[in-house]
Amino acid sequence: MSTESSQSLPDRLSTDPSSPHYVAALMDKTIRIVFNGRERFDVEEYCLSEGWVRVPAGKTVDRRGRPLLIKLKGQVEARLSAE
Repeated sequence: MSTESSQSLPDRLSTDPSSPHYVAALMDKTIRIVFNGRERFDVEEYCLSEGWVRVPAGKTVDRRGRPLLIKLKGQVEARLSAE
């Protein structure tokens, strides 16, 4: 990912630093996720090619204090915000 331009986003991205799909350089930027035609602000992880997002399941947390995530399938678009 180090040689890609700043306009391209990876196929799969996670906000969890312990995930292999976490990219620290992209966490400084604002990424807009559009899921099934609506913008989502609570997406923790996404995959463009497989068409899914992971979002928190309410206020439920696991034993380590991280939110429990559910996988929603549908049309996913990821864009860098122009801010």
